[in-house]
Amino acid sequence: MARARNQFDSSTVSVNLFLERNKGRRIAFITSGGTKVNLEKNTVRFIDNFSMGTRGAASAEYFLDVEYAVIFLYREESLKPFSRHFPHIFESLKVIENSVVCELPNIRGAVERHMKYSDHILYVPFTTLESYYYYLEEISTLLAPLKSYALLYLAAAVSDFYVEEEQLPTHKIQSSGGELNLRLSLAPKAIDKIVNKIVPEAFIVSFKLETDESILIGKARAALKKYGHELVIGNILHSKKHHVVLVENNKTEPIDLSQEQLGRGEEIEKHIIERLKERHNEFISSRMEQ
Repeated sequence: MARARNQFDSSTVSVNLFLERNKGRRIAFITSGGTKVNLEKNTVRFIDNFSMGTRGAASAEYFLDVEYAVIFLYREESLKPFSRHFPHIFESLKVIENSVVCELPNIRGAVERHMKYSDHILYVPFTTLESYYYYLEEISTLLAPLKSYALLYLAAAVSDFYVEEEQLPTHKIQSSGGELNLRLSLAPKAIDKIVNKIVPEAFIVSFKLETDESILIGKARAALKKYGHELVIGNILHSKKHHVVLVENNKTEPIDLSQEQLGRGEEIEKHIIERLKERHNEFISSRMEQ
């Protein structure tokens, strides 16, 4: 945690400069990618998950398109806006005379969009569960003065279990010791503190991923009731690229992409962000009337 604190202290100036540069814009604070849980203090082994941050990276682009500034808290090595479209770019490079040429057909547009939005997106990397929690709280604290103009989009795949600090061995676990038995503790839910203490006036969106659709809406509504935030985006593992449900206290709204839309290369995140902007407009208006 001390390392994360030192890293954040060195970037606090950058965060504040970014907020100053984007004064007057709504800020979307996006978390993206999966958290790592270390199994040793001098880490060799760790528990990870499959998330590559696809939804978070795509959503960041669409928030920029609708004139939000974006703080992008992402797992190191996970997907990032714009470059996410070209994970195998090296295979498409050629040296012609003294120049390196890329033959990917859409790369110019991605580079141009990256340059267009460079002043409106700030990248903050994390790795472990502990560093994620630290950055989440510290950046949220800096966003608190924006009140309803801040939107938190908590798309990171956060570990539900971790190994408590006092249980971590200092050095690499030796296989010569035989079978490995791990005692995993339930990770604290940061969203409670975020919603109710740090940014209680912000518009906060969380995610609920399940494999059983019959329990999805109930679980999403339970989260809303427990934490008191504005909206949960529910998705099922096998259909999350073409079907999600926006769950609020008094209504649900499915978003579906047809095969024709998928064939045209449409992404469901574009439709999610369009709906969220509408909800955020209503949220800001309601706060101004109070």
